[in-house]
Amino acid sequence: MSEPVSAPVSALNGASFQGFATIREIGPLGMITLRAKGVKALDKAVKAVTGTKLPVQRRIEIKGDRACGWMSPDEYLLILPYPEVAEALAKLAKALAGEHHLAVDVSDARAIFRIEGDKAADVLRKLSPVDFERLEPGELRRSRAAQVAAALWAQDGGFTLVCFRSVAGYVMGLLTHSAQPGSEL
Repeated sequence: MSEPVSAPVSALNGASFQGFATIREIGPLGMITLRAKGVKALDKAVKAVTGTKLPVQRRIEIKGDRACGWMSPDEYLLILPYPEVAEALAKLAKALAGEHHLAVDVSDARAIFRIEGDKAADVLRKLSPVDFERLEPGELRRSRAAQVAAALWAQDGGFTLVCFRSVAGYVMGLLTHSAQPGSEL
């Protein structure tokens, strides 16, 4: 007899910290890495899963709780509700059948954080070599948080940061240390 499937667990069980900015781990979220280039049906496939258009270089398209981010010339990160990943993969497979592509569920391999508040950019300035004064709405940056690979974008008065799940505790430590009262820039 098989065991019942348990609910997904985020990397840090929704850890949060309140300093001069609020740091929250916001998983679990569904995330799909989609690799494809020059595929005719790519726009339609992404729209069917996320409701967004295909983003151009260094951009993220967001619609409600779904998004599609440009990660490289042939790679996109699709974000959607966790329970819908299997259905989304099936839609992508059908829409891109016969075309050269790769779609992989990376939901459990990533951690995702929100950095919010008036001084949210100050938290990230200490960790990432990004000019936050020039970071435009809808711009996705692949960079690092200290020495860890990360992707980040401004959204809803704060920032969203995605990293590998294996370094989630380290990144949470970096973010909370950076948001300590008295350490403002």
